[in-house]
Amino acid sequence: MDSHALDAVIERFKGDLFGKTLTLGELVEIAEAASLSLSRTIVAEAMVREEKSYERILTEVTDVFIHNMNAMELGLSTGKSFLLGTVGSDLAGASDKTLIDDTFINRALMYTLATEVGNHEIGLNPCAGTGDSCPYTGLLRALKEQGVSGEQLGLTTALILKVGSVFRSGKRTTGCNMEGYGAGAAATAAALTDLRGGSPSQVAKAMVLAVSPTIAVPCTPRVMAAGLCATHIGGAILGGNLAANLILNTNLPVEIDLDVMIAMAAKIHTEAAPVITEINLDYLRPYFQKKAAVESLVDENIKTLEHDKAEKIQSRAREEIRKLMAVSRPLTNALGDVVVGGSSIAVGSPTNMARICHAMVTGSIRKISIELTTDLFSRRAINVPAILMGAIYGAKTDDAERYHKVFDLPEIKDIDITVNPVDVPEIQRIRIETADTVAVIDARNRGGGRVAIIDAEPSLGEALRAADKLGIEIVD
Repeated sequence: MDSHALDAVIERFKGDLFGKTLTLGELVEIAEAASLSLSRTIVAEAMVREEKSYERILTEVTDVFIHNMNAMELGLSTGKSFLLGTVGSDLAGASDKTLIDDTFINRALMYTLATEVGNHEIGLNPCAGTGDSCPYTGLLRALKEQGVSGEQLGLTTALILKVGSVFRSGKRTTGCNMEGYGAGAAATAAALTDLRGGSPSQVAKAMVLAVSPTIAVPCTPRVMAAGLCATHIGGAILGGNLAANLILNTNLPVEIDLDVMIAMAAKIHTEAAPVITEINLDYLRPYFQKKAAVESLVDENIKTLEHDKAEKIQSRAREEIRKLMAVSRPLTNALGDVVVGGSSIAVGSPTNMARICHAMVTGSIRKISIELTTDLFSRRAINVPAILMGAIYGAKTDDAERYHKVFDLPEIKDIDITVNPVDVPEIQRIRIETADTVAVIDARNRGGGRVAIIDAEPSLGEALRAADKLGIEIVD
């Protein structure tokens, strides 16, 4: 251990912490400046805030998991969860590579799932939301078996709990993004990056990567549908490990600030979770696990109503999927045209809108006006070049060469081009003016390069004919 760096950070905290709360991002900056691991920096902060020794902090954070370790042992042996069955003991009796061809990660997954089984029988402690104590426990047990020293295990535990505490504060309603999946993925990424020698800034980048796929993810839902939680909390281990390895072994650019990422996740959680949960309940309530003793207390009319809804949901869902499949592409052309820029909804659909507009003008183009909904406007770096190549040249979405050099082509220098945002969902509009003609497409954005035309000049009919000739798929 670099005792001099640790002592220096402790002295800094003694002078800076009075009445001040430090964010994860600020702790990363302090650790980076001191060339000290983020886990040790977090322990140093705790030493000053709680007025405890280094050794005592490590002992107490480790003791926090006594309950969960006991739950894990139960899950590995006789535990049977009403949601996960005997998955813990099933895996305990199987190969070290049953779930993934990596003994360490396989064990972390097994112990994570076993902890949840045990916790369903004896209760959760501690937790950020509900389930994140499970991936924390699974990871720590697997690390201990790998021979990680007691000191390092304590440091890792401190880092995990520090990350988890932020998610616990952000937890407001049902949503795995702020508990088992989100908190677990972030904590796993932080722990493994730190353990594998990553710098504090690399730890922060790994957390940003790990949090990203968890944002707005609902609960399983309401942790009442059997089986689903296994991939949430297991995904925390897998996603966190992936994020750590990507940061440590590649030059993947990650520029988003850690505090910004987690603050956004928490904000989306409070706004989106109630809406998502309502939809979850509508579709999946029939699959919720029930207990006879509880059901005996519920009014028969309510149970009858629930039963009637349950019988209808499968047929309703099948009709909804039937409609989607009825308009899907043939199997041998399922992906459609190649889309430059990497996104059929951000680039493909706007490009095809511009191609239709291009087909309705004659003569040299003098002016192009582009209006994009907020989401598309924010991604203008990738879609405006494609829109312009479609508007000026009628270029298809697979014309990567023109996409990359459109601003260097001579024709563009004589065109007055404007790009503006529109505060209306899905909107994409383009207006092309020449000396002789004016063409306008007012459309809605769709995935797969498809376009939903709302209005057009010279006429909607001409726009539809142009789209048909170009082979562009028009949808409602």
